[in-house]
Amino acid sequence: MAHYVMLLNWTDQGMRAVSESPRRLDAARKALEEMGGRIGSVLMTMGQYDLVLLYEAPDDAVAARFTLMLGQQGNVRTQSLKAFPEEAYREIIASLG
Repeated sequence: MAHYVMLLNWTDQGMRAVSESPRRLDAARKALEEMGGRIGSVLMTMGQYDLVLLYEAPDDAVAARFTLMLGQQGNVRTQSLKAFPEEAYREIIASLG
């Protein structure tokens, strides 16, 4: 499975209902699992971003669908990064010759 890092900020709507955030996270976890993916780590952060999600999805299309699904709800704005685990990183570097 492909790995992704999602950086999230609550919108004004999301902040007004921040106490519902854990319930929304549970729903997002279930939705991603139904798409064949999995949320690994969820971190609440201080600084530029409110939350960081580390997750896996079968492919980029599923990751895009998951990101769009979250955005449609209006509670968070996201930035997504495709990530390469250490094994893939080592293979990529080794392929340079």
